[in-house]
Amino acid sequence: MHSSNQLYAYQPDNVSFTSHKAAGLKTIYFPLCGVDASCIKSSITPFLSGDIKLDSGRYLTRPVSTEDLRHGLRDFFCFIEGKGIVSLARETKKNVSCLEIGPLWHTLTRRHPAQGLLLEALNFIPATGENIELMKVTVKNISRKPLKVIPTFSVPIFGRALANKHDHEHVTSLLHRIRQIPEGVLVKPTMLFNEQGHKVNETVYFVFGAEGGGNPPSGSFPTLESFYGEPGDACAPGAVIQNITPSLLSEEALQGKEAMGALRFNSVRLKPEESRDYFIGMGIGANLQDARKDFRRFNTPRKFHQALRKNKAFWQEKAASIHFRTADGEFNAWMRWVSLQPVFRRIFGCSFLPDHDYGKGGKGWRDLWQDLLSLILIEPSCVRETLMNNFAGVRIDGSNATIIGTAPGEFIADRNAITRVWMDHGAWPFLTLLLYVHQTGDYDSLLEERPYFRDPQFSRTADYDQGWSPVYGNRLKDRKGDIYQGSIIEHVLIQHLVQFFNVGGHNIIRLEDADWNDGLDMASERGESVAFMSLYGGNLLECADLLEQLARCTGTEELNLAKELLILLDSVSGNGVDYGDAAQKKNLLFERYFPSVQPEVSGEKVGVKISRIADDLRRKGNWIFQHIKKQEKVHLGRYNWFNGYYDNRGERVEGKRGPAVRMTLTGQVFPIMSGLADAEEIKETVRAVRRYLKDKETGGYRLNTDFGIDHYMALGRAFGFAYGTKENGSFFSHMGVMYAYALYKRGFVKEGHEVIRSIYRMCMDTERSKIYPGIPEYFDSQGRGRYHYLTGSASWLVLTLLTQVFGVRGESGDLIIAPQLVKEEFDKDGLAAVRCLFAGKEITVVYVNENRLECGAYKILKILVNGRELKAEYAAANKARITRSTIEKLLPCEFKVFLG
Repeated sequence: MHSSNQLYAYQPDNVSFTSHKAAGLKTIYFPLCGVDASCIKSSITPFLSGDIKLDSGRYLTRPVSTEDLRHGLRDFFCFIEGKGIVSLARETKKNVSCLEIGPLWHTLTRRHPAQGLLLEALNFIPATGENIELMKVTVKNISRKPLKVIPTFSVPIFGRALANKHDHEHVTSLLHRIRQIPEGVLVKPTMLFNEQGHKVNETVYFVFGAEGGGNPPSGSFPTLESFYGEPGDACAPGAVIQNITPSLLSEEALQGKEAMGALRFNSVRLKPEESRDYFIGMGIGANLQDARKDFRRFNTPRKFHQALRKNKAFWQEKAASIHFRTADGEFNAWMRWVSLQPVFRRIFGCSFLPDHDYGKGGKGWRDLWQDLLSLILIEPSCVRETLMNNFAGVRIDGSNATIIGTAPGEFIADRNAITRVWMDHGAWPFLTLLLYVHQTGDYDSLLEERPYFRDPQFSRTADYDQGWSPVYGNRLKDRKGDIYQGSIIEHVLIQHLVQFFNVGGHNIIRLEDADWNDGLDMASERGESVAFMSLYGGNLLECADLLEQLARCTGTEELNLAKELLILLDSVSGNGVDYGDAAQKKNLLFERYFPSVQPEVSGEKVGVKISRIADDLRRKGNWIFQHIKKQEKVHLGRYNWFNGYYDNRGERVEGKRGPAVRMTLTGQVFPIMSGLADAEEIKETVRAVRRYLKDKETGGYRLNTDFGIDHYMALGRAFGFAYGTKENGSFFSHMGVMYAYALYKRGFVKEGHEVIRSIYRMCMDTERSKIYPGIPEYFDSQGRGRYHYLTGSASWLVLTLLTQVFGVRGESGDLIIAPQLVKEEFDKDGLAAVRCLFAGKEITVVYVNENRLECGAYKILKILVNGRELKAEYAAANKARITRSTIEKLLPCEFKVFLG
């Protein structure tokens, strides 16, 4: 693939990179974090802007959004006798800067030739759990004469909650109790300010420093007033400009102020080529003792560099957990960063980087399951319990809690205190569970039991339990008052069976408050989602297959299910309804099923034969497919595609409306992915997508066409956004990657490759995208990458590359090798390879395509494992199956697959 990247260049390790041009981008940023979501999290720019926080209630520095990155944060000033002042953070025409970045550290080097000084800052967060961002600043004399330098480090200390960025901002500063101590500055607010109930604060915020020889700073400026002075600011602080000697402030000058972590170090005389190092710790702790203990682990050169080595080793291992090797070295390096993104999102959630989304921290339901897709491939050892516990967020009405807590299996109500339900939420857990079972062969997981979520929301928000209170708890109970638990597969069945009956006027599943596209949020009364009904239909059919595999692999003949489920398994109970009658289906759900399980379930379970459940699911899945095929085709001249939605007026969304052609990519992806569309329909859909959604200039695929309206109040807020942004016609990576996955899954290899290539090229067109390596949530019409790092598209891209393009995946726990690589992905020697984890082993699959044949022209000729020919089971000319037991006996595990 051709790359037009001029922003950065990879280093020999093929993951770290350097950049001289990033200094021209004020809003580009990089994430720094600890090993999990409980650790401190940071963002940092080429100007050392960003923020540092632990969670939404504890920000060491002021919270930032993208445009706030234009303002400074961390800085290191040097007062040079006779030559003025230089800043590490400030870019000027007279200095020269360079960045070097890797997993997961950030180095800024800035040369000031006129003053004869080089400043370098290396920032990272330790991989050993301490809630501290570490920074080493190197000051070097690059002139020919000695220099006398007085160094000062500064970072403002916010020391409170995200909400206080605006709400009660001044009042909460009055709570600050600030201490000047030998190591630096420590702030402990007296209270957590909340008008619904104030609490005593138990958190300290600190900025500590040490010179390379271990000496503490010579003093500190602990408030904004003392550091900036009345005429000064972050760019020109009075304490630096006037070279003020720090002193201990009086209580009146110290307490109840905006805090500043400004540390003055001893003056130093540097000979030519001589340098000095300074070590900074910016952190959050439980008390002064813990803060000191944390900093002392890193406050010398030896300790700092030991921590840096551990950090690099930890993140290099994550970046190398899946390693792709194609003919394009830049693509291979880029994919290492993409592979890290699901790990970032597990740690940051959706809202703790400057390009934050709609929320206020943490992650939502959909994020949780889609991130697990790639984590099953990248970090399989730590997935099982998380996967099982996540099902505790499902309600008995098929909906779910929308916000995930920090403890395992902990779920809470929506962060914005708005009762809502997204119609697509029930579909994602099954996709993740299916991948897990196939990768591991762990069919027993389907029978594990977990509780259901319970809160006042009833009947998918149609009703509200006035009698519920937090005293009841967030677990569904039976009529005896005991917490009810059902198997994982029972949870899945409820999510899908409820939605089968939850239909609108066109007998399509109701859109409710939105689907995957959160911007379609204004059609809760009459809106319907054809797109996701397709996915539910495909899931029903795959669930039937999974149940039959469960029976074959474990000998299980029956499932013990809540007896109320027989209402939804209507062909099993013998009380069936006419699926073609939307009113009958809705009545079964709202008048029979919901009243039977709310406010409690009976607690009684019945044994139901797996064969009968599978038959019922297939009956429903096939009905969905036929209904959509018959009713939802759009025909416009030579082009045909699927309608994706109905709006709140009950009108079809897609098709020609006046001069505008309305088409959504979402409406095409899921009929293909689910198996609904046949080969001819896929060809027709691809033609239509290329005609109406593919952008001629960038080659990217838009989420929808321009509907030609300023707003669409009968469908959603998305259409109030400028066309080409967010959910209104941007190049939305997530849906684009899912489109590629769907095409590969159905055997349309060239078409799928074309889609992935278009996304990659937009990323690498850094003149427009203005992002570091990785995939953003979307590109706007100007080609700029938005919402970098924290996007579900990364999980889907890793999944697509590994399981579809390279064709390395599990099937009932066995290894499948079924390559779908196009010829340009093989290098000059005809080789392509992937290294990943499977069955607890690191495996390498090397494809040998000496004649560089195109996909479709080659087949698997033979497989060598560790140099010896392997007798594999061939399900097709281009698909080999290797049993799990075979792999478990191998060490090492290298498969050489010859194609011809």
